[in-house]
Amino acid sequence: MVTTPLRQRMQQAMRVRNLSERTVRTYVSLVSRFALYFRRSPDRVELPEIEQYLFFLRDVKKVSYSLFNQTVCALRFFYLYVMDRPDWVVRIPHGRREKHYPVVLAASETLAILAALGSLRDRVILTVLYAAGLRLGEVCRLAVADIDSARMLLHIRQAKGHKDRYVPLSPIALELLREWWRKTRPSDLLFPCANDPLRSIHPTTVQRALKRAVGRAGITKRVSPRTLRHSFATHLMEQGTNMRVIQVLLGHAHTRTTEIYTHVSPAHARSPLDAILPATPPAGHQ
Repeated sequence: MVTTPLRQRMQQAMRVRNLSERTVRTYVSLVSRFALYFRRSPDRVELPEIEQYLFFLRDVKKVSYSLFNQTVCALRFFYLYVMDRPDWVVRIPHGRREKHYPVVLAASETLAILAALGSLRDRVILTVLYAAGLRLGEVCRLAVADIDSARMLLHIRQAKGHKDRYVPLSPIALELLREWWRKTRPSDLLFPCANDPLRSIHPTTVQRALKRAVGRAGITKRVSPRTLRHSFATHLMEQGTNMRVIQVLLGHAHTRTTEIYTHVSPAHARSPLDAILPATPPAGHQ
């Protein structure tokens, strides 16, 4: 990708505001696509054309809510901080999210998937991910120094929002980590890339391993590493863990983000029918 003065200004504006490198790459790519659509530099595009492009994404390309709103965020950032056009920014609308609750695994399904993982590495990574409720990138970047076995904690460094946090270290996960350490003797990163020990394992490698295990376990739900994180939070809620504690463990900035799990965790609720009508055996059963 050719580096232009305009692209450099945008990258600098994002880094000054402490946006992650992944966000920098994503925003630059999305603004580049926008410019390619009109075949001219984005500083020469007019406001009605921005609305035309967003209509094209939503109604012609029918992109996902996530991609649509990422594009909106990238364009709003560009026109606010690079082009200094706050009057345009208020005219670039966010899309309305369709309400979908996250997929959650039953405890038995979780165990079946973990048991079906093909290698020790995959079993360690995904067991730790579920046991601590980590994001995929967080578990991929874990280092030996992040394991505090004396206090039974994992140190999650510079997670989303550039924030550190501690999460409990499961004794079962610790035993798997020790087995992995004895086998590989890592000096820094726990799960380095096979071709470059200075880089962490690529998230796609973990996603593929999980997909294979889901197939072997015969699970028909759509399962991703995030599903294990959702299941961690939901299982904690079903065990009676305080929502504020779950919020801290997940690294959520706002309680409202964690409140989604109140909608997917009805396991301990009773139907009022059971309280007013004695249970009777089905017809034909004694």
